Amino acid sequence: TDTPTPHPRAWERELGKAGWIGIGWPGDEGETYGNRRATLPEQVVWAEEYARSGAPARMGHIGENLLAPTLITYGTEEQKRRHLPPVARGETLWCQGYSEPGAGSDLAGIRTTATPDTTTGGYTVTGQKIWTSLALDADFCFVLARTDPGSTRHHGLSFLLLDMDQPGRIEVRPIRQLTGTSEFNEVFFDGARATETVGGEGNGWQVAMGLLAVERGVSTLAQQIGFAEELGRVVAAAVASGAAEDPVIRARLVRQWAELDTMRRHALRTLGTTGEPGAPSVAKLLWGGWHQRLG
Repeated sequence: TDTPTPHPRAWERELGKAGWIGIGWPGDEGETYGNRRATLPEQVVWAEEYARSGAPARMGHIGENLLAPTLITYGTEEQKRRHLPPVARGETLWCQGYSEPGAGSDLAGIRTTATPDTTTGGYTVTGQKIWTSLALDADFCFVLARTDPGSTRHHGLSFLLLDMDQPGRIEVRPIRQLTGTSEFNEVFFDGARATETVGGEGNGWQVAMGLLAVERGVSTLAQQIGFAEELGRVVAAAVASGAAEDPVIRARLVRQWAELDTMRRHALRTLGTTGEPGAPSVAKLLWGGWHQRLG
């Protein structure tokens, strides 16, 4: 359409005003942190229709789809009341401080450290994160850091929350991609102050894995709507050029369609379940290879 695309932050606030952020979040003792109390099927319908409509890309999905379920599961009531309503209103944006230059897929190898700050009751964070999506625009960051200096691997880690507005203590360097955009960033912590820990000190690995388990949930189904549109354009191009008459190309297109349908059924089957800890990794492997082959 000819309608100009709103600024991403303004669009988050518009969604928040209309009650379309955190539509399935629960509330305790009559208190609702998000909007609508939508059922899981209703959340799926909303996510898929949003993707199908071609609505603007979201900037608040990290806070809504990653931080919020984590706080709902592991956070204190005070943390939920403090952080979830601003996300639901579209007012605050979050980024995820997980991967490091020497600990990407091997998350247990992180070297970012956090030492207790006796004056504030928080932590002083030192280290580097990389591939941090939207860090340049984020107001807050949840960071996995090593709080036990003698620990190794997945032991002695904590899940910390910190404010990104700390000049001189936090530096964000955009990573320029081949597309010309800079969605990903390097983030350097030099004595940054983290005010809170989620799930208690030393329990960061459990919290971090809980977050990753929800990362491939409803958002995966919405992502597949975009994949289906991409596949449709490839098929249309193959038909228009006559390439679809080639039996090898036709077989590859059919396989892409069948695999995408399989991914959707897998996502629906595992949605909302906690009994299959490997399901999120399977989903990632499926769509990562599929999207490469489509390209």
